[in-house]
Amino acid sequence: MEIGAVETGRLSLLPLAVEHADEMADVLSDPELHAFIGGVPHSPQDLRTRYERLVAGSPDPSRTWWNWVIRLREEKRLTGTVQATVTAAAHGCMADVAWVVGTPWQNRGIATEAARGLVAWLQEQGVQTIRAHIHPDHRASAAVAAAAGLAPTEHRHEGEVRWELAPQSPAHGLCRPAEPAATLDA
Repeated sequence: MEIGAVETGRLSLLPLAVEHADEMADVLSDPELHAFIGGVPHSPQDLRTRYERLVAGSPDPSRTWWNWVIRLREEKRLTGTVQATVTAAAHGCMADVAWVVGTPWQNRGIATEAARGLVAWLQEQGVQTIRAHIHPDHRASAAVAAAAGLAPTEHRHEGEVRWELAPQSPAHGLCRPAEPAATLDA
């Protein structure tokens, strides 16, 4: 399934394309961005390979990967990414979301604006539950989650706190509940 651009006041969330890799390698080049999520910055070629996998979509048919790059329109520049992994369930769809903004563009409200835009778009698509997993010491990301309407829960996953937006009533959109599994009569 193809997704479109999401527009906010200053930003365009553009569907991820392999062609974004070179510019995004520069945006994400600060090793400090990996302090809470681990790993190291990717080279442009490594990022192209990663983006090829992401653009191809999840190999798991029960999951959908929606990925965007964040474009700051005024500067005509990519500044980060937002993503949602959407899973269909009997009660509707759930999305695990994440965001990252390059160091030069932090503390300008870009992550907050992008996360709010992403959450609003997901709700328009009928996603009922929206979650993010945030390192307990990552205050900036926690502030973004709170500004996007998510609240911390008692759940922990791999040392991170689960933040969640209360389930919404189903809406019409791209997200549909999973079909019940067929049963075989003996």
